[in-house]
Parts: sequence; C-alpha cells; structure tokens
Amino acid sequence: MHIANLNNAMLHYRVDGPDNGAPLVFANSLGTDLRIWDAVVASLPAGLRIIRYDKRGHGLSEAPPSPYKMGTLVGDAEQLLDHLGVKDCVFIGLSIGGLIAQGLAAKRLDLMRAMVLSNTAAKIGTRDMWNARIAAIETGGIKSISSATMERWFSKPFRQTSDMLAWQHMMERQPQDGYIGCCAAIAGTDFITPTSGLRLPTLAIAGSEDGATPPDLVRETAELIPGSRFELMRNAGHLPCIEQPEAYARILTSFLRDIGHF
Repeated sequence: MHIANLNNAMLHYRVDGPDNGAPLVFANSLGTDLRIWDAVVASLPAGLRIIRYDKRGHGLSEAPPSPYKMGTLVGDAEQLLDHLGVKDCVFIGLSIGGLIAQGLAAKRLDLMRAMVLSNTAAKIGTRDMWNARIAAIETGGIKSISSATMERWFSKPFRQTSDMLAWQHMMERQPQDGYIGCCAAIAGTDFITPTSGLRLPTLAIAGSEDGATPPDLVRETAELIPGSRFELMRNAGHLPCIEQPEAYARILTSFLRDIGHF
C-alpha cells in the first residue's frame, strides 16, 4: 500500500509490475475501491506496469468533506500520474472512473495514449436523480440504497450468489462524505462536447444487464470518438470486471495488443 500526498488530498494507490513496463491505470466506480480489479489484473499479460488507486472519498484514500467537483477528481488523477512519472498510459475508467478518463484526456493528453471507457458515458443520469440519491443517503446512510444498487451493478444470477455480499459490504463501508461528494461530481458533469473532440484509441465496454449505464448509453458515448471500438459483454451488469474478470481481461488484452501497448 502507498499513499500519495497530493496538493488537495492523500490518495491510496498500488503499483504492480516492473517500473519500465507499459503503464495501465485503473480508476474504479462509485462506491468501490481498487480491489474490484484484482481478478482482472491477475489475468493480464506479464510485464505491464499496473497502477490502481482509490479516488478521493473511497477505500483508503482521504475523504474530504463533500461535495466534490469532477475537475477535482480529474486533477487528483493528473497529480497522481505526475507523482509517479507516468506518460502515455492506457487509462481504464469504470463508471465515474470513465468520466475521470474523459476529463483527463481532454486536459492532459500527454499522460494518455489510449483509454477504455467501461460502463460509463459522457453524461450519467440527471442532476435531479443524483440529488435524490444524496438526499436518501443523508437520511438513511449508504446502506439504505445498497440493495437497489446491487440490482444495477450485477446480473440476476450473480445477485443470487453469496459472492455478491462482499461487494455490497464494500459499498456500504465507503465513507459517506466520499460517496456523496462523488455523486455531486457526477451530477454536475456533461462531457458530451469535450469528449466529441477527443482523438485517441478508445475501447468502450458495456454489460448487457447494466442498470446504471445501459449498453445504448455506452455505445452513444463511444460514437462521439472517431474510430472507437465497442464491446458488449453478455450476462454482465455494471461491474463486469467482477462478474466476468477473465473475459474482461481478454477484451482488454486484445485492445492493448492491437494498439501495440505490450
């Protein structure tokens, strides 16, 4: 475990692989920490420099008082990569992590040579929807919304397994300020215009059973970027890296191979 003491927050991160390996950076979803990538990382080719981190307000990172702005979350990622001396990475962002990816590509393209937009969009939901979720958490805590969230996160067969409970507990144990802060950041984000101006290799991944960012929404975002690739994972929800990590790793590996990243 490592902590980067950045200008605005202390972020927890982990690095696997050699210092001279081609860099991959993983940014996880709302209500999760960097462990959601464990099984994917285990299935990737050897020799990559794999960087994972907990965004502010999540996991072992600092949880400043809410609300947060998307520009702050993008700035955190930017500062972390500068701290680690990373250039020309492939940035893999899931859900809110995909928003961070888009914002970072628009701001600091020198840090990224390609990106993977997983179960995300240029605009996710509406401000009213996110404000209602914030209000529900302020009244009843994160646990009050966790069961409904599991229905969006996972396919029905996976929800019927005991494995789901560990991920539900992960969500419920995130700092409330961090969760609410990131909800506010998503509510205020519309990247349709800046994302339509991006020109870098892009892979978009969707889950057929995703109740948070349905496949058509992910596809519409991919179509904003000329030459992007779209992959639909059948029988997977919002977190296919958990439900089908080996298949997810195969899709990611194929993309990395095609762009010459290893």
